[in-house]
Amino acid sequence: MPTAFAEFAAVVKALAPRTAVVLGSGLGGVTSRFVESASVSFADTPGLVPTTVHGHRGRFAVGEWAGVPALILFGRLHFYEGHPWKVVTSTIRAAADLGVSSLVLTNAAGGIHDSLSPGGLMAIRGHILLTGPTAWRDYQVQRPYSSRLTRRLVEHDMLAGVYAALTGPCYETPAEIRALKALGADAVGMSTAKEAECAEGLGLEVAAISCITNKAAGLGGETLDHAEVLANAKLAVERLEGILVDVISAPP
Repeated sequence: MPTAFAEFAAVVKALAPRTAVVLGSGLGGVTSRFVESASVSFADTPGLVPTTVHGHRGRFAVGEWAGVPALILFGRLHFYEGHPWKVVTSTIRAAADLGVSSLVLTNAAGGIHDSLSPGGLMAIRGHILLTGPTAWRDYQVQRPYSSRLTRRLVEHDMLAGVYAALTGPCYETPAEIRALKALGADAVGMSTAKEAECAEGLGLEVAAISCITNKAAGLGGETLDHAEVLANAKLAVERLEGILVDVISAPP
């Protein structure tokens, strides 16, 4: 008898989606126009483990999004869940194995740039990966993101900025946010960067969007918590869905 993943992979092969979309914290609601044909949990996917973070369903789904075949990852795996980076990026390798040629990443992030407020969106044009012991001293802006797809995102009237990726799960201190701003970061979060680098290494065309769910620590005057992140993510859902449909509909 075929496994759940084998049955799912057969449906993916038949629909042949070109693009995979990773939906971050609180962003699962953007799929109002997605008609699902099949799904499988991360736990039932070879090489993957279940997610443990609230707001991440931990499953793949395939179907048509506004009439366009698409592969969607509802949630992601995180380093702060105790996984090594190879496991964190295993979802991206699974998506590539399923045959997609492009990847659109979304995440919930804290806004550092003065123009970024809760409910806003930022196209990621580069990232600063601050996950190693010497990262703050030896940092560089990495650019695994497709200039073609980033330009398409910017056409939707959003800032193209630099994303700082830390390990989490704690929020940054006001002092760390001041340091990140000095490094040139416009938004900060705990995911996406390693996934983007993995995808580029696999030959996928990559784009990424940060949904600004809060002003970063020290900039908004309020205590930060995950419930706020999930609530504010909903502010951008309607706009974000239209943008994602536009990107997955773009000719290669």
